[in-house]
Amino acid sequence: MEKFLYYNNLYLIYKDLLNTKMQDIFDLYYGENMTMQEIADYKNISKSRVGMVIKNVEHKLDHLESILKINSNNTKLAKLLELNDLKKIKLEIENILKGE
Repeated sequence: MEKFLYYNNLYLIYKDLLNTKMQDIFDLYYGENMTMQEIADYKNISKSRVGMVIKNVEHKLDHLESILKINSNNTKLAKLLELNDLKKIKLEIENILKGE
């Protein structure tokens, strides 16, 4: 379940950086909760091809996040909203801006 949420979050952020074929298959697998076999039958491609596309998308999303860190920074900033210590909030924002 954690993997599912993680890739859905990354997908929402980086979706526009994927080609439409990748988006279609990822949407069916993660969004519509279809099995690889169901997608293969629907798209008239092999199940192994569906698996390869899903893995490629996951890889690309991981790569984009490792460079841009948008999801990571969003998570850190969301946690800061729960704090009441202005000094600590300021320090943490400075660390995020420095890429730490």
